[in-house]
Amino acid sequence: ASVKSLYGLEADETRDFGTRCLIARRMLERDVRFIQIWSGAGGPKNNWDNHSNIHTELPWIARQVDQPITGFIKDLKSTGLLDDTLVIWTTEFGRMPFTQGTSGRDHNGGTFVSWLAGGGIRPGTRIGQSDPWGWKTESPIWCYDLHATMLHLLGIDHERLTYRHNGLDRRLTDVHGHVLKSILA
Repeated sequence: ASVKSLYGLEADETRDFGTRCLIARRMLERDVRFIQIWSGAGGPKNNWDNHSNIHTELPWIARQVDQPITGFIKDLKSTGLLDDTLVIWTTEFGRMPFTQGTSGRDHNGGTFVSWLAGGGIRPGTRIGQSDPWGWKTESPIWCYDLHATMLHLLGIDHERLTYRHNGLDRRLTDVHGHVLKSILA
């Protein structure tokens, strides 16, 4: 498949995010060490913050990113860049699995969704689970754990990474952070 086809650059719906993914790939080829690709900055609608109309907004934005991010991962894998690149797709928090008076979903600080690929991650691993009400039930994973794992994969000991605050040395991963060894390759 052509690069344009792989990244979805030929379709209006996927062109913007596909372009962002292709630029990220080109930055990786030039040894840029940190790249953030943003999705969902379309204003009060056209983003992931589906408080009022999840039935039409969520499928629409998911279609924008599905082909480009898949193409990005396939491209990195085929060029060998995925071996040395940690790809993290994450949210700031989860969503309630039920409505609360509207056709949208409210924030759920008790859960969040992430997927990781490449750079030291064991493919096909799933950890954590929520119950039908959207709360953690099995092997709770915290942001601290995700951060500790990311730092570990970058070769940084999160327990030694501290900062001084109010006369105390504090860890960026607090006292709760643990490396998620079950997802490491």
